[in-house]
Amino acid sequence: MDLGLTGRTVVVTGASSGVGLETARMLLAEGANVAACARDGDRLARALEGLPGRLFTGACDVLDEGAVRQFVEQAAEEFGGVDGVVNNAGRSLMARLDETEPQQWRDELDLKIFSVLHVVRAALPWLRRSDAGAVVNVNAILARQPEARLAATSAARAALLNLTKTLAGELAADAIRVNSVCLGLIDTGQWRRRHGGSGSTADFDRWSAELAADRGIPLGRLGSADEVAYAIVALLSPRASYITGSALDVGGGIARYA
Repeated sequence: MDLGLTGRTVVVTGASSGVGLETARMLLAEGANVAACARDGDRLARALEGLPGRLFTGACDVLDEGAVRQFVEQAAEEFGGVDGVVNNAGRSLMARLDETEPQQWRDELDLKIFSVLHVVRAALPWLRRSDAGAVVNVNAILARQPEARLAATSAARAALLNLTKTLAGELAADAIRVNSVCLGLIDTGQWRRRHGGSGSTADFDRWSAELAADRGIPLGRLGSADEVAYAIVALLSPRASYITGSALDVGGGIARYA
Protein backbone atom coordinates (compact mmCIF):
# COMPACT_ATOMS: atom_id res chain seq x y z
CA MET A 1 0.00 0.00 0.00
CA ASP A 2 1.20 3.50 -0.83
CA LEU A 3 1.10 5.37 2.49
CA GLY A 4 1.18 8.74 0.74
CA LEU A 5 4.34 9.90 2.49
CA THR A 6 6.51 10.45 -0.58
CA GLY A 7 7.89 13.98 -0.56
CA ARG A 8 6.40 14.84 2.82
CA THR A 9 8.67 16.17 5.55
CA VAL A 10 8.71 14.68 9.03
CA VAL A 11 10.68 15.86 12.06
CA VAL A 12 11.84 12.97 14.28
CA THR A 13 13.35 13.65 17.70
CA GLY A 14 15.51 11.19 19.62
CA ALA A 15 16.52 9.64 16.29
CA SER A 16 20.00 8.34 17.12
CA SER A 17 18.85 4.90 18.34
CA GLY A 18 15.93 2.61 19.06
CA VAL A 19 12.44 3.62 18.02
CA GLY A 20 13.49 7.04 16.69
CA LEU A 21 16.18 5.56 14.45
CA GLU A 22 13.87 2.86 13.08
CA THR A 23 11.16 5.45 12.44
CA ALA A 24 13.60 7.61 10.48
CA ARG A 25 14.69 4.59 8.42
CA MET A 26 11.13 3.56 7.66
CA LEU A 27 10.09 7.07 6.68
CA LEU A 28 13.04 7.36 4.31
CA ALA A 29 12.09 4.01 2.78
CA GLU A 30 8.59 5.39 2.22
CA GLY A 31 10.05 8.34 0.31
CA ALA A 32 9.57 10.96 3.03
CA ASN A 33 12.02 13.76 3.77
CA VAL A 34 13.32 13.25 7.30
CA ALA A 35 14.64 15.93 9.66
CA ALA A 36 16.25 13.92 12.46
CA CYS A 37 17.70 15.29 15.65
CA ALA A 38 19.22 14.06 18.91
CA ARG A 39 21.34 15.55 21.66
CA ASP A 40 24.49 13.79 20.45
CA GLY A 41 25.00 14.95 16.88
CA ASP A 42 27.99 12.66 16.25
CA ARG A 43 26.11 9.57 17.38
CA LEU A 44 23.15 10.60 15.24
CA ALA A 45 25.34 11.03 12.17
CA ARG A 46 26.91 7.59 12.67
CA ALA A 47 23.52 5.93 13.14
CA LEU A 48 22.05 7.45 9.96
CA GLU A 49 25.18 7.29 7.81
CA GLY A 50 24.57 5.75 4.41
CA LEU A 51 20.79 5.66 4.57
CA PRO A 52 19.24 6.49 1.18
CA GLY A 53 16.82 9.36 0.86
CA ARG A 54 16.49 13.03 1.68
CA LEU A 55 17.81 13.51 5.19
CA PHE A 56 18.58 16.57 7.32
CA THR A 57 20.23 16.04 10.69
CA GLY A 58 21.34 18.17 13.61
CA ALA A 59 22.23 18.10 17.28
CA CYS A 60 19.35 19.47 19.33
CA ASP A 61 18.33 19.30 22.97
CA VAL A 62 14.52 19.21 22.90
CA LEU A 63 14.41 21.00 26.27
CA ASP A 64 16.13 24.02 24.71
CA GLU A 65 13.25 25.93 23.12
CA GLY A 66 15.51 28.18 21.06
CA ALA A 67 17.52 25.24 19.69
CA VAL A 68 14.33 23.39 18.80
CA ARG A 69 12.92 26.39 16.96
CA GLN A 70 16.16 26.84 15.04
CA PHE A 71 16.30 23.16 14.04
CA VAL A 72 12.69 23.08 12.86
CA GLU A 73 13.11 26.31 10.90
CA GLN A 74 16.23 24.93 9.22
CA ALA A 75 14.41 21.71 8.35
CA ALA A 76 11.47 23.65 6.89
CA GLU A 77 13.85 25.76 4.83
CA GLU A 78 15.70 22.66 3.62
CA PHE A 79 12.56 20.81 2.49
CA GLY A 80 10.04 23.58 1.97
CA GLY A 81 7.86 22.91 4.99
CA VAL A 82 6.95 20.38 7.67
CA ASP A 83 4.09 17.87 7.39
CA GLY A 84 4.65 15.68 10.42
CA VAL A 85 6.32 15.44 13.81
CA VAL A 86 7.40 12.40 15.82
CA ASN A 87 8.11 13.29 19.44
CA ASN A 88 10.28 10.43 20.62
CA ALA A 89 12.74 11.87 23.12
CA GLY A 90 12.42 10.18 26.48
CA ARG A 91 13.76 7.90 29.17
CA SER A 92 12.58 6.00 32.26
CA LEU A 93 13.53 6.79 35.84
CA MET A 94 13.58 3.60 37.90
CA ALA A 95 13.18 4.46 41.58
CA ARG A 96 10.72 3.85 44.37
CA LEU A 97 8.46 6.70 45.37
CA ASP A 98 10.41 7.37 48.56
CA GLU A 99 13.71 7.33 46.63
CA THR A 100 12.70 9.94 44.05
CA GLU A 101 13.92 13.46 44.77
CA PRO A 102 11.77 16.52 43.96
CA GLN A 103 14.18 17.59 41.21
CA GLN A 104 13.87 14.18 39.57
CA TRP A 105 10.09 14.64 39.45
CA ARG A 106 10.58 18.04 37.81
CA ASP A 107 13.08 16.62 35.33
CA GLU A 108 10.70 13.83 34.30
CA LEU A 109 7.79 16.23 33.80
CA ASP A 110 9.99 18.68 31.89
CA LEU A 111 11.22 15.99 29.52
CA LYS A 112 7.87 14.35 28.86
CA ILE A 113 5.90 17.61 28.47
CA PHE A 114 8.21 20.33 27.18
CA SER A 115 10.03 18.08 24.72
CA VAL A 116 6.65 17.80 23.00
CA LEU A 117 5.42 21.36 23.44
CA HIS A 118 8.64 22.92 22.14
CA VAL A 119 8.62 20.85 18.95
CA VAL A 120 4.89 21.18 18.25
CA ARG A 121 4.94 24.95 18.79
CA ALA A 122 7.97 25.34 16.52
CA ALA A 123 6.42 23.21 13.76
CA LEU A 124 2.88 24.58 14.03
CA PRO A 125 3.11 27.30 11.34
CA TRP A 126 4.17 24.70 8.77
CA LEU A 127 1.80 21.98 10.00
CA ARG A 128 -1.06 24.43 9.47
CA ARG A 129 0.01 24.94 5.85
CA SER A 130 0.22 21.22 5.17
CA ASP A 131 -2.77 19.36 3.74
CA ALA A 132 -1.95 16.36 5.95
CA GLY A 133 -0.42 17.70 9.18
CA ALA A 134 0.16 15.00 11.79
CA VAL A 135 1.86 14.61 15.16
CA VAL A 136 2.69 11.31 16.86
CA ASN A 137 3.82 11.35 20.48
CA VAL A 138 5.72 8.26 21.57
CA ASN A 139 4.43 7.40 25.02
CA ALA A 140 4.19 4.26 27.17
CA ILE A 141 1.52 1.96 28.57
CA LEU A 142 2.76 3.27 31.92
CA ALA A 143 0.55 6.30 31.21
CA ARG A 144 -2.48 4.16 32.09
CA GLN A 145 -0.89 1.26 33.91
CA PRO A 146 1.71 2.64 36.33
CA GLU A 147 4.41 0.58 38.02
CA ALA A 148 5.61 1.10 41.58
CA ARG A 149 9.30 1.54 40.71
CA LEU A 150 8.46 4.00 37.92
CA ALA A 151 6.32 6.47 39.86
CA ALA A 152 7.69 9.69 38.40
CA THR A 153 7.87 8.35 34.86
CA SER A 154 4.35 6.88 35.09
CA ALA A 155 2.92 10.20 36.29
CA ALA A 156 4.75 12.15 33.58
CA ARG A 157 3.58 9.68 30.93
CA ALA A 158 -0.01 10.13 32.12
CA ALA A 159 0.38 13.90 31.80
CA LEU A 160 1.66 13.47 28.24
CA LEU A 161 -1.30 11.25 27.34
CA ASN A 162 -3.64 13.96 28.61
CA LEU A 163 -1.72 16.68 26.76
CA THR A 164 -1.89 14.68 23.53
CA LYS A 165 -5.66 14.44 23.81
CA THR A 166 -5.86 18.18 24.42
CA LEU A 167 -3.65 18.94 21.42
CA ALA A 168 -5.79 16.68 19.24
CA GLY A 169 -8.88 18.65 20.20
CA GLU A 170 -7.34 22.09 19.79
CA LEU A 171 -5.54 21.40 16.51
CA ALA A 172 -8.41 19.58 14.82
CA ALA A 173 -9.71 22.93 13.58
CA ASP A 174 -6.45 23.25 11.62
CA ALA A 175 -6.85 19.70 10.27
CA ILE A 176 -3.77 18.60 12.23
CA ARG A 177 -4.08 15.10 13.68
CA VAL A 178 -2.40 14.25 16.99
CA ASN A 179 -2.07 10.68 18.26
CA SER A 180 -0.09 8.59 20.74
CA VAL A 181 1.75 5.32 20.39
CA CYS A 182 2.05 3.68 23.81
CA LEU A 183 4.93 1.26 24.22
CA GLY A 184 5.17 -1.84 26.33
CA LEU A 185 8.49 -3.64 26.75
CA ILE A 186 10.49 -2.94 23.60
CA ASP A 187 13.89 -4.48 22.78
CA THR A 188 16.08 -1.39 22.59
CA GLY A 189 19.49 -0.49 23.95
CA GLN A 190 17.96 0.24 27.35
CA TRP A 191 16.91 -3.37 27.95
CA ARG A 192 20.20 -4.70 26.59
CA ARG A 193 22.07 -2.47 29.04
CA ARG A 194 19.94 -3.80 31.89
CA HIS A 195 20.80 -7.32 30.74
CA GLY A 196 24.43 -6.34 31.09
CA GLY A 197 25.38 -6.05 27.44
CA SER A 198 27.39 -9.28 27.53
CA GLY A 199 26.76 -12.77 26.25
CA SER A 200 25.34 -14.05 22.98
CA THR A 201 22.13 -13.14 21.23
CA ALA A 202 20.75 -16.46 22.44
CA ASP A 203 21.53 -15.44 26.04
CA PHE A 204 19.61 -12.20 25.63
CA ASP A 205 16.74 -14.00 23.91
CA ARG A 206 16.43 -16.43 26.83
CA TRP A 207 16.64 -13.60 29.36
CA SER A 208 14.08 -11.47 27.52
CA ALA A 209 11.69 -14.43 27.17
CA GLU A 210 11.90 -14.97 30.93
CA LEU A 211 11.28 -11.26 31.45
CA ALA A 212 8.24 -11.38 29.16
CA ALA A 213 6.85 -14.35 31.06
CA ASP A 214 7.48 -12.64 34.40
CA ARG A 215 5.70 -9.49 33.21
CA GLY A 216 2.76 -11.45 31.82
CA ILE A 217 3.11 -10.45 28.16
CA PRO A 218 0.67 -12.70 26.25
CA LEU A 219 2.81 -12.78 23.09
CA GLY A 220 5.71 -14.08 25.20
CA ARG A 221 8.45 -11.74 24.00
CA LEU A 222 9.64 -8.16 23.93
CA GLY A 223 8.63 -5.99 21.00
CA SER A 224 11.10 -4.62 18.47
CA ALA A 225 11.81 -1.02 17.54
CA ASP A 226 10.67 -1.57 13.95
CA GLU A 227 7.28 -2.87 15.18
CA VAL A 228 6.79 0.44 16.99
CA ALA A 229 8.06 2.41 13.99
CA TYR A 230 5.46 0.77 11.75
CA ALA A 231 2.66 1.99 14.04
CA ILE A 232 4.12 5.51 14.08
CA VAL A 233 4.50 5.68 10.31
CA ALA A 234 0.97 4.35 9.80
CA LEU A 235 -0.46 7.11 12.01
CA LEU A 236 1.56 9.75 10.16
CA SER A 237 0.19 8.58 6.84
CA PRO A 238 -2.58 10.61 5.16
CA ARG A 239 -4.33 7.22 4.88
CA ALA A 240 -5.05 7.61 8.62
CA SER A 241 -6.86 10.87 7.94
CA TYR A 242 -9.79 10.15 10.29
CA ILE A 243 -7.70 9.07 13.27
CA THR A 244 -6.91 11.70 15.90
CA GLY A 245 -6.84 11.77 19.68
CA SER A 246 -6.17 8.03 19.76
CA ALA A 247 -3.64 6.05 21.81
CA LEU A 248 -2.41 2.90 20.06
CA ASP A 249 -0.86 0.30 22.37
CA VAL A 250 2.19 -1.58 21.04
CA GLY A 251 2.81 -3.90 23.96
CA GLY A 252 2.15 -7.50 23.00
CA GLY A 253 -1.07 -7.53 25.04
CA ILE A 254 0.49 -6.43 28.33
CA ALA A 255 -2.14 -3.73 28.90
CA ARG A 256 -4.64 -4.72 31.59
CA TYR A 257 -6.83 -1.62 31.71
CA ALA A 258 -10.28 -1.58 30.14
